Amino acid sequence: MARISLRHVQKRYDEVVALSDCNLEIEEHEFIVLVGPSGSGKTTLLRIIAGLEHPSAGELYFDDVCVNDVDVSDRDIAMVFQNYGLYPHMSVYENMAFGLRRRKLAQGAIDGYVRRTAKMLNIEALLNRRPRQLSGGQRQRVALGRAIVRDPAVFLLDEPLSNLDAHLRVQMRAEILKVHRAVTATAVYVTHDQVDTPGNLYDAPVDRFVASFIGTPAMGFVGCRIQRSPDGVELVTDSARMRVLPAQAAALASSGAERIMVGIRPERLTIVSEQQAVAAEVGARGTVEAVEMLGAEQYVHVAVDGGSLTARVPRDHMVKIDETVIFAAASRDLHLFDFQTGLAVR
Repeated sequence: MARISLRHVQKRYDEVVALSDCNLEIEEHEFIVLVGPSGSGKTTLLRIIAGLEHPSAGELYFDDVCVNDVDVSDRDIAMVFQNYGLYPHMSVYENMAFGLRRRKLAQGAIDGYVRRTAKMLNIEALLNRRPRQLSGGQRQRVALGRAIVRDPAVFLLDEPLSNLDAHLRVQMRAEILKVHRAVTATAVYVTHDQVDTPGNLYDAPVDRFVASFIGTPAMGFVGCRIQRSPDGVELVTDSARMRVLPAQAAALASSGAERIMVGIRPERLTIVSEQQAVAAEVGARGTVEAVEMLGAEQYVHVAVDGGSLTARVPRDHMVKIDETVIFAAASRDLHLFDFQTGLAVR
């Protein structure tokens, strides 16, 4: 295992800043996920850890050793890529054994490592096949097995599941986490998917970007006026009225803002009647723009004055395009963001 430390790491490509003053501590055997949109520097950071890129400034440590000038082959890492990178002329067994043979291990040891890893990944029956005879999910297991069999100190996974369909991505995410529990390596995983994201990113996002990026379907947002009265504070638009909790009211008072961006998670919204909306803490009226049917549930996308909201509702709740619906939620489900900066107000 290895502890990884990035200290004030920067990476520039001429005038383009890919990473700026990056500081990150990754503990031994930790599984850390780097999530972000294309161009945010995830893969650049991974390549610096691997030694495929050199930082423009700052230091990278494995345990207490600075590895800025240590060659890739001497870092005791294994990488799993999006494109699998399997040798097409070799069998699954030969692909997994290739790195061990380069280390000049005895054939008996190689055979033991390969077969134990194949059993862990449930690909024992595939060892004699060539990559072209495998499905996408099977190829990804082989690529993962080729990395595991080397027993490295660090696993680096660069969007390894993006070529798989949605069902296989879910299955393989679970497989990767199970494998990590069974081995001793530290793992850094770069992805567009949200892989077991820590709860506070979901429940208390620091800004609107994080709130919108984490979660499927994405959080909806409505721009509201702040209406203060002796009875309390409400957030309003022409078609929405939202009462806030005392703590939220205090945060809004401290901010001094007149407008606020309100975010609500899809699972917190329900479709209600006019009568139910009157008693609700949060109510918003809008027009249905799209309905996504996903088996037992559906996502209802609604245009609301000042923004748009999405609700996750049971499939037996009939909703039509262009229909007017009313959403309700609780005050505790509101996320408040500064209208200009996007930072959370709390």
